[in-house]
Amino acid sequence: MTSLSPSSQLITTSEKSRIRLAVALFYFGQGLGFASWASRIPTIKTALGLSEAQLGTILLMLPIGQLITMPLSAAMVNRFGSKLVLPIVAIIYALILIPIALSPNAWYLGASLFLYGVAGNLCNISVNTQGVLAEDVYGKSIMSSFHGAWSLAGFTGALIGLLMTNIGFNTLTHFLIIVALLIVNILWNRPYLLAEQNKTETGERKTKYKPDAVIIQLGIIAFLSMATEGAMFDWSGVYFHDVVKAPEELVILGYASFMIMMATGRFIGDFVVGRFGRQRTLQVSGILMFVGMLASVIFPNLWVGTLAFMLVGLGVACNVPTVYSVAGKHKSIPAGVALAMVSSISFLGFLMGPPLIGYIAELFSLRYSFALFSIFGLLMFIMCSRLKIFKNQ
Repeated sequence: MTSLSPSSQLITTSEKSRIRLAVALFYFGQGLGFASWASRIPTIKTALGLSEAQLGTILLMLPIGQLITMPLSAAMVNRFGSKLVLPIVAIIYALILIPIALSPNAWYLGASLFLYGVAGNLCNISVNTQGVLAEDVYGKSIMSSFHGAWSLAGFTGALIGLLMTNIGFNTLTHFLIIVALLIVNILWNRPYLLAEQNKTETGERKTKYKPDAVIIQLGIIAFLSMATEGAMFDWSGVYFHDVVKAPEELVILGYASFMIMMATGRFIGDFVVGRFGRQRTLQVSGILMFVGMLASVIFPNLWVGTLAFMLVGLGVACNVPTVYSVAGKHKSIPAGVALAMVSSISFLGFLMGPPLIGYIAELFSLRYSFALFSIFGLLMFIMCSRLKIFKNQ
């Protein structure tokens, strides 16, 4: 298959469908790899004899690797193109599961997770660049469905991990099976990735770009959403246990209701964006985040809490895909560079959200933490209402 670019007039309907499937499966593969690692954290913790504090410190190595690699990711994708970079880094991302499984001590595990974070960020910028290019081919919003594929992979990876554990497969065997599946997935779909248009031919080549006001504002919008998302990932179960006082067997309901609605929201997000536009979608998402978080504080009982967390899940579902889609179409900054800039800002929210909840809860209470975080949704609504870039999106 010849190298295709979004501007190509020769792309047939069947090729468009195959391109979309290929990009979606790259998202799915990345999510499956991460979920496979996450499903084995308790096993690895026990095998290495790690305390909760030691594990918490080691787990920080992964986001640190992701964060410090942002400039490198932007430079590589801008220089070589996501079509070339993505398959290479996706294979590396898969292979790093093996040293993680073989970790003999905490230091080795920390170093492996750092490299996993580096490779993961390179994958993230590359695959989201491909998502933007695929949207250009379709001429409509399809980014949310790609992120939905990642969320679906999270469920799939967790179920596979549970199966592997129950049938007695050790971590290395589990990860080797996943690595083999991921490599097949990469090689099968690599030919259908899209090539960026070569801007250097017009004499517009640059080596350095600076974020403008639009990029910064998009980053802050994504920051507010990812801070809420990160807080829900880590604290929804604790909230249901300590505040809602859910029965032990129903504590998982808070996390599950959030995750299910977030995944559902991503699969219907493209229809919503196409029907109502990106600005209106983000405005409503902010309101859902605000109402959901606040309702869980005002009415901390099982059923209202479950419905409230479902609203939060819907609220955060489309924000990052939508913001990435807008950033990737920046008029003066290449897609990979713009995505890295927005990711650098937004990812801080994902890192800072969970500990911030904990610090506020320590000083006041967990309900107070969630009440303050509800304001993030309101701020997002206000910012999205004022940003003019959405007018033509």
